Amino acid sequence: MARILVADDKEMMRDSLQATLNCAGHEVATVKSGVEGLGLLKSSSFDLIITDLKMPKMDGLRFLEEQQKLNLEIPVIMMTAYASIPTAVEAMRKGAYDYIQKPFKADEINLLVERALEQGRLRQENEAYQTNARDWQRGRELIGNSPSMKSVLERIDLLAKTSATVLIRGESGTGKELIARAIHARSPRANKPLLCVNCAALSSSLLESELFGHEKGAFTGAERVRKGRFELSDGGTLLLDEISEMDLQLQAKLLRVLQEREFERVGSSIPRQVDVRVLTTTNRNLEEWVRENKFREDLFYRLNVVPIDLPPLRERVGYDLEHLCEYFLRRIADREGTQLRMMSSESIELLKKYSWPGNVRELENLMERVAILGASEVIKPEMITGWINLDTEEAAEEAPKASGKSKTLAELEREMIEKTLERFGGHRVKTAGALGIGVRTLGMKIKRWKEEEQASSV
Repeated sequence: MARILVADDKEMMRDSLQATLNCAGHEVATVKSGVEGLGLLKSSSFDLIITDLKMPKMDGLRFLEEQQKLNLEIPVIMMTAYASIPTAVEAMRKGAYDYIQKPFKADEINLLVERALEQGRLRQENEAYQTNARDWQRGRELIGNSPSMKSVLERIDLLAKTSATVLIRGESGTGKELIARAIHARSPRANKPLLCVNCAALSSSLLESELFGHEKGAFTGAERVRKGRFELSDGGTLLLDEISEMDLQLQAKLLRVLQEREFERVGSSIPRQVDVRVLTTTNRNLEEWVRENKFREDLFYRLNVVPIDLPPLRERVGYDLEHLCEYFLRRIADREGTQLRMMSSESIELLKKYSWPGNVRELENLMERVAILGASEVIKPEMITGWINLDTEEAAEEAPKASGKSKTLAELEREMIEKTLERFGGHRVKTAGALGIGVRTLGMKIKRWKEEEQASSV
């Protein structure tokens, strides 16, 4: 789910686009002109702008230029009549993502919207990867004193110097993507792109186009040639996240790329050579999926050349938990420019009794919450007991009880989300990233709260 701003002086077009995009699961705001749109951008956050080229007061081209001055980095789709296409092309030269010619069909605009949103996500990924690469080169990010993590770190040092395909396995939240970034940052390819594709986030057809690109006219809405991630990451590294969710037919095409180092764009029969190191992650038992015919056996053996198995946090608490807490709290303080908070010894002991089903990601999110919501410099047990379910009676008995009426977990979750939204000016992508949840998940929660409020007011 994304927040989209539609600017068009025709009411029928605004209503039609709003209905189409709402059906696709997006939240839409509409304005009559670029002037209104610019005012809304200053008070609200959006993931995408769709604007008509010809509007009164401020046309689409001027709207594009003015919103760029705000440094919002929001992709813009320009709508145009046939006679205005040269101007729309000029808008693309000035930074618009793409244009679409009126009249258009619902599936055409939906496809263009998804690609524009994906470009925005890709830009944010690249920024995050560059930041994390710099962090790794400064010796930060990877913390591991447990024997299992020391083994992982040693393997990273060995693999970084090679071009071997690596399968990174572990439970959700253990830091598989972080390991992939560390391998790339320490490799000879570090100055080349590191791109990521979440195989579970796209349909099979969209994933194929995302990986291999497509030719003009390959399918409805393919109005121009588009490079895929393999071409864009040539010379660098491509991370295929959640590889187990890839369609079997697409797995066969991936196997060919790994074996032959070549691929074909969708709609083309011309093979293209590519030099890309492929890293993959999964939280599944791929051996079991092979037995159940959910994953190709030949691809599994091709990916599993050098595996890295990440231990869950519950196996590391005695070695790494305190260091991880300190690291996350320090990073949050540096990022926000706020006071550094510290964990009390009682709080650390309490956290060691927890099973951590969400692993390191859950711990990071917890530190984010207490750093934002906490009022004191020292984080005490009563500040964290509302966020975790202690899985032993002994731990529950030892946990100090908060004074006053305690809030439910759902109430605490909503409070945390609302405060984080406020901190990022309502920007859902940044909020979801800070909380470690998907943008769609965040949108569904907000939608449910609104529906509950409307129902209670009736």
